[in-house]
Amino acid sequence: MTYVVSYLVTCVVFLGLDFLWLTGSSKFYRSHLGELLLDQPNFVAAGAFYIIYVTGISFFAVMPAANSGSWPTALLSGALLGLVAFGTYDMTNLATIKGWSLEASMVDMMWGIFITATSALAGYFSVLAAQKLI
Repeated sequence: MTYVVSYLVTCVVFLGLDFLWLTGSSKFYRSHLGELLLDQPNFVAAGAFYIIYVTGISFFAVMPAANSGSWPTALLSGALLGLVAFGTYDMTNLATIKGWSLEASMVDMMWGIFITATSALAGYFSVLAAQKLI
């Protein structure tokens, strides 16, 4: 049950922050990526990303931190995962898509580091809270 709570908290934090980010930064991305963006997101693909990525945050950052009892592990592992995942996406796009923006890639990578580290930290603290209740 602890792991379910952790996954759900991590997911809610990630989705909430990403919603705020994407709605608040849409003009930035539109100005840098322009016609590369769809008029309407593919919600099935987005949903698949969120399920897969939050699973990765839980497995690679939250659970190792919970097992070691170390919030810095959650923070650093989350930040590294964010850099690797968002960096892979952004640098691959920069290398292969005509018109992809370096500035958008840098901003997106920084966002990936922040949101993943923050979500991992929230997931870690939810494990601690769940363990105290059980």
